[in-house]
Amino acid sequence: MTGRPTAAAFAAVLAVSAALVLTACAPEQGTDPAPTTASPVESPTSDATPIPTITPTVAPASLPTDCRAILTPDVQSQLGSTPLNDPAMGPSGVQPDGSLVCIWRDPAADTTGLVTRISRMDRGPALDMLNDLVNTQGFSCYTPDEGTRCEKTWINDTYPVNDGRTLFWRDDVLIDTQYSNLAPTGYTASIIAAIFG
Repeated sequence: MTGRPTAAAFAAVLAVSAALVLTACAPEQGTDPAPTTASPVESPTSDATPIPTITPTVAPASLPTDCRAILTPDVQSQLGSTPLNDPAMGPSGVQPDGSLVCIWRDPAADTTGLVTRISRMDRGPALDMLNDLVNTQGFSCYTPDEGTRCEKTWINDTYPVNDGRTLFWRDDVLIDTQYSNLAPTGYTASIIAAIFG
């Protein structure tokens, strides 16, 4: 016999349908529900813990105060009797800013001599200066002894001798030597060893 479904039968169908819909939406047992959208990334707030400052484990190198003490006996022997820091050559020795100026030159000599200045210089300005020497003056640079060394030699404008300049930077210390007809072998390496060990 055909006829309309009873109210009880209709209610039962609705209950079963609702149960099936809810079951289909429920996550499986033992698994986490997958998010339907990406979770927003929270922006840091003023209460965020700051990144700790890294403290250098190596103490900064001390600037030397004695021009002879930074040279090996071999280098000193190559300098021979060349006067050191003669007052006629201008300011030398330890300077008010803590730098050390060493002038190996006889005031009576026309050109033979060398001048070294050892001073503090931060990394940024030092590398800018060294890059400028490469780009504008043709210096060559390389990285020995955990630092940066740049150098160039040329013929003196007046005399048939070699002039040159050697710079070495490491750990905020700059060793800058300019010379004419006086370039002892191992001079800069001796100073590096004396300062950095």
